[in-house]
Amino acid sequence: MSGAWAIARRETASFLATPIGWIVIALYLAVSGAVFAFGSLSPGEPASMEGFFALSRWLIMFIAPAISMRLLAEEFHSGSIEPLMTAPVSDWEVAIGKYVGAVGFMLLMLAPTLTFAVALFTLASPDPGPILAGYIGLILLGMLYLSIGLLASAVTSSQIVAFLGTMFFLLLVRLGALKGAEFVSEPYDRALYALLVDLRMLDFARGVIDTAHVVFFVAASMWFVALTALSLEIRRWR
Repeated sequence: MSGAWAIARRETASFLATPIGWIVIALYLAVSGAVFAFGSLSPGEPASMEGFFALSRWLIMFIAPAISMRLLAEEFHSGSIEPLMTAPVSDWEVAIGKYVGAVGFMLLMLAPTLTFAVALFTLASPDPGPILAGYIGLILLGMLYLSIGLLASAVTSSQIVAFLGTMFFLLLVRLGALKGAEFVSEPYDRALYALLVDLRMLDFARGVIDTAHVVFFVAASMWFVALTALSLEIRRWR
């Protein structure tokens, strides 16, 4: 998998080499920092990062498509996909490398927010469980959204289409599963509720790290990465 790691390193570095990458980081830190400062450090308010995580779960739904939209669509648009496809790397390595690079950038974006936790522990005595679980849940959620965005980026040469396609899919699943579960009876409603990531994130917010939730996010993310690799293979043989 050396090819995948090389692609991942190049991809993460490319995000930091463009103004867009730094703008995304700056805007996220500015908004989340304001919410943390006024929500978690206000006198009389409980010492927790619940507001920060609640906001971040919404922000990541917009940030992840913005990160992933360029992963492959830009390569198709510029024509640089041809040297990549003729390089001694498999379609799986390309898909995994692009995905890991995007996840790496997301982790770099989240890393400065650890100072929020340090400040909270310095000024108060919060429960560490919800904070640890909150970060794990946020990372898993971002990984899932990035994998969906990667697939969208693999089927179009337009970054705008990839962005809008990812957003539409996320909203469609969210609203479709919620509304659909209201009209079907058991046990079919459970299958629809299982697609609602918001319900799974509630456990992380409470400080509960359920292995079933972890498996869901990891398996779903790998499934979309696999579909991306299949899409690249189909494109190779066209």
